[in-house]
Amino acid sequence: MKPMVRGSITLIVLALGMPPLAAAETMSFGDAIGKLAASCGAEIVANCRGVNPDSTRLKECLSRNRDVLSPQCQSDYLGVFDAIQKRVSARVTVANACQREIVKVCGGSTRETSKSIPCLVSTPKGISNNCLKAIDDAGYR
Repeated sequence: MKPMVRGSITLIVLALGMPPLAAAETMSFGDAIGKLAASCGAEIVANCRGVNPDSTRLKECLSRNRDVLSPQCQSDYLGVFDAIQKRVSARVTVANACQREIVKVCGGSTRETSKSIPCLVSTPKGISNNCLKAIDDAGYR
């Protein structure tokens, strides 16, 4: 893989992996980017050079260039972006599903949910099933 391709893919991984905060059977950010790179790496380099490497702009670029995408890329890229969005949504859900546990069990603040994640993951006692499911869907456990 050429250095430019590796650099672009690294930036995409960083941009998509940054949201710190949630749906069943979500794909990890790393797995999603790996699948996107394997299926669409050449298309991204050829057709999306210069596009900011965030999921929205990259998805728009691939959608605009659907007519030149390989069959594998066409079949995979929408599913990858859907999986990324599900993971982000699942992480946001943790704040809502675990409000009581964040405050009462972990002594944290719902404004800074990410600081309470280690406590929620390591303290099974007093954590509701709804909260545990949200934590699992978000990929924290």
